[in-house]
Amino acid sequence: MYHYKVHHSTLTSKRSNNIIVSPQEEDNFQSLLTKHNITFRLYDENVQETLDQEEKILGRSNSKKQYDWTTYHTLEETYDWMKNLSNTYPEYIELLSAGSTYEGREILGVKISYKSENNKGVLIEGGIHAREWISPATTTYILNELLHSTDSRIRYIAENFNWYIFPHTNPDGYVYTHTKDRLWRKTRSYNGNYRCLGVDPNRNFDYHWNEQGTSSNPCSDAYAGKEPFSEIETRTFSNFISSLRGKINIYISFHSYSQLLLFPYGYTDKRAPNHDDLQKIGDIAASALSKRYGTQYKVGNIYETIYPASGSSIEWAYDIENIKLSYCYELRPKSSSFGWNGFILPPNQIIPTGQEIIDSLIALLDEGKRLNYF
Repeated sequence: MYHYKVHHSTLTSKRSNNIIVSPQEEDNFQSLLTKHNITFRLYDENVQETLDQEEKILGRSNSKKQYDWTTYHTLEETYDWMKNLSNTYPEYIELLSAGSTYEGREILGVKISYKSENNKGVLIEGGIHAREWISPATTTYILNELLHSTDSRIRYIAENFNWYIFPHTNPDGYVYTHTKDRLWRKTRSYNGNYRCLGVDPNRNFDYHWNEQGTSSNPCSDAYAGKEPFSEIETRTFSNFISSLRGKINIYISFHSYSQLLLFPYGYTDKRAPNHDDLQKIGDIAASALSKRYGTQYKVGNIYETIYPASGSSIEWAYDIENIKLSYCYELRPKSSSFGWNGFILPPNQIIPTGQEIIDSLIALLDEGKRLNYF
């Protein structure tokens, strides 16, 4: 399999897409791009070898007794770890279920609360796109730091906010990336086409559904579904968030890759009412992120910074749930030009990613407080 990055322009933006091509179709694929004057670059001549290298690096994490951040973990390992935390620290941690999945798994999370139910709330969503393994790894790293770090800055945000953390909001898809298809993105529901299962859950929320940056083709990675909240995962997760109305003040979604810090809107080029505040807070958060390792993030609204997209979780949270600090981090790497497919981030990048994201969250919360968002 060959990994290409294809560059093209629309009336509103310049875009690029990553495309995996079989050896049998490579000549036809290049000819088609050339015919239509579409520029492209070959990044990986053997994606399967890249996947095999990742597997060799990871080994079998379930053979390890300790849950750590030197490897990517299975869903079962992470769920067992969270259950153990809730049993070990019942005074601080509550195990949560935000619904179930098409294949019958739970969407498990935890609530961390040290002081008061009156604390402002931060909800962290991870793993909504199955192949983006660095997302759940980063959310669990954050969870662990909130529990165990002795850094005074981390202790402050741990104890003065209530945290709702869901590492895997697309559990079925994540399991499938471990067992069948490492680059699977969507849910695993049957949508009337046995050849092309699943829906993009981050295009399935009931907010300007299927308007921009989506597809009505069930075989597309950006398939928005037959209707908004067609997926049990997005439906039950959103119901859980709605049950917390008034308790969540910040919504953070973790994705990969590109090193971007995004905020609404994506469905339109119209700017959000508090666009300037979102930009200012984001700039400060990105600056704090860069200080530890020099990692540079670009900050801006979804529409202008990456591409038009509608039906996403952070925009639904922003307008329907009135959570006016709603952000999406597109995590490391900046691009896949270093030889790995960008979704296949080496596990030695997990801890550095987690460290700089914690730095960023501290700054984001501090500036949000300074601007009277809570």
